[in-house]
This record gives sequence, structure tokens and C-alpha cells, in this order.
Amino acid sequence: MFRRIFLLNAAVLVAAAALLLLGPVTISTPVLLTEALILSAGLAVMLIANAALLRLGLAPLQRLTRAMTTIDLLRPGPRPVAAGHSEIADLITTFNSMLDRLEAERATSSARALSAQEGERRRIAQELHDEVGQTLTAVLLELKRVADQSPAPVREELLLVQETTRGSLDEIRRIARRLRPGVLEELGLASALSALVNEIPDHGGPTVRRRVAGPLPALGDEVELVLYRVAQEGLTNAVRHARARHVDLSLRRLPDAVELRIRDDGRGLGGAPEGAGIRGMRERALLIGADLAIGPGPQDGTEVRLTVPTTQREPLT
Repeated sequence: MFRRIFLLNAAVLVAAAALLLLGPVTISTPVLLTEALILSAGLAVMLIANAALLRLGLAPLQRLTRAMTTIDLLRPGPRPVAAGHSEIADLITTFNSMLDRLEAERATSSARALSAQEGERRRIAQELHDEVGQTLTAVLLELKRVADQSPAPVREELLLVQETTRGSLDEIRRIARRLRPGVLEELGLASALSALVNEIPDHGGPTVRRRVAGPLPALGDEVELVLYRVAQEGLTNAVRHARARHVDLSLRRLPDAVELRIRDDGRGLGGAPEGAGIRGMRERALLIGADLAIGPGPQDGTEVRLTVPTTQREPLT
């Protein structure tokens, strides 16, 4: 790079010196107006030629700088083309290799973190089901026994406590199901998505329409879990934050991929920065080599589209 810039400037200066030495141009004392105009024009030509040559030589570096300022490891895009002379091409190639290494390291660390997270969810769900759930069930049975032996005024109060305890038990079971989707392991992805939709309250919540166009190709456990978690997060955002009235959840098979789409008619993203939920969806998508697109829907609202290739790409490990 130094040698090339030096040679460009040297060529311009040598050309200027040759014109002064060998050309008809002379400089008087004091300088005449015509000579000053000729020298100014020559200086302008040299500066323009030097700027044009430098811009042409440094253009690949400008493209590399733009790529450095816009790169996002959660949104892999095309790499900068290794164009230009040898030193610049080597620099761009090194940058691309660094990006590949960073993405691979991030995928590996994310896989470990998400695996640990799923393990912790499974442990907490098991404890809620086995310990807290059984304890509350025993409390319900004891309340029933005491209520049967109590006078009428006390029995009514005990029945109210019993209903409150039963509601708490149902809520704990619902939390445990969200933490550990047992239906996904036992009945498959389509049934798990149906269970997600059925958990949305009928009163006060949006109308959710589910459509699974089967049969689906064979998907691994990791892929099905990512599809389930993305659908879970997308539905949660639509219900809690988007103030949507209608939500469409669809899962269909494409020629070489499987597409999950959650579309709502809510208030949309509104330019708000992405939160932990959306970034978590992006990290999960990267783990299985999928493409995640989040943006406005065709009729306002928000659309989340996860495309999982069934050929050509393998999940990251």
C-alpha cells in the first residue's frame, strides 16, 4: 500500500518536473499573470489526477470499512469481495476469515448456552411438577377432607380457598408446560403448536388461527425445538405487546425448506430496538442454519418468518 501510494505521487511529481524542465513554460521574476494561471492549472490537474488515482486505489478499503460498520453476527450477509491489489485483497480475505471464525465461535457458545438453558428449564419444570405440584395436590385433598367435616359457614370459606389453590395448581402446571414442552417430545411439532394456541385465553386475547400444511419432512429434535421456541416467542409478543386482535400461525413445507410464519395485525415494531426475545430467536435460527426475517406484515402488524432448509445446509454444532 505504501509503495503504491508513493509511486502514484512520485509519478505525478515527476511529470510536473518534466514539464517545467523540458516544456516551454518559464517563470519570471516577478511572476507574470499568464505564468501564474498556467502553474495554477497545472497544480489543479496534478491534484485532480492524484485524488482520482488514490480514490480508485482505496475504493476496496472504503467498501471494507462500510462492511465493518454494518456487520451483525446475528444477521449473516454476503462477505465483501476480495478485490483490489494484492495487499488490499489479502486484507479483505483476512477480514472474511475473521468473520467466519467469529460466527463459528458465537454459534458454538450460543449452542452451549441454549443447551444449558433448556436443561435448566427442564429441571425447573420437573421440580414444579413433582414437588410444588404434588404439594398443592396434597393441600387440595386435605382442604376437601376438612371442608367435609366443617360446619356450613366454614365450609364455604374452605371451598373458596380450595378453588384458589386449584387455580394456582393449574397455573403452575401451565408454567411447567411452557418451560418443558412435553407434548413436543411425546406427540410431535404439530400437536405442540396446537397446544401453544390453546393456551391463549379465549377472553381478552387475540383470535389465533393455526394452519399446519403437512405432511412435514423428518426434522431433528433440535430443529423442532427451535421451531417451537420461535413460535412460542412470536405468539407471546403478539399477545402481550402487539395488542393484536388476530394472529395467524402457519407451518408449511416448501420445495427445499420448512417455513414457520407468525403474522399479527397489532401495532407493529415501530422502530423499537430488538429485545432479548427477538435476539434469542435469531440465535436459535443460526444454530440450525435457518433464516429469520422479522418485519412489518402485508397489512401492518408484524410478521415473523423462519425458514429452515431441509437440504444443502446442515445445522451448526
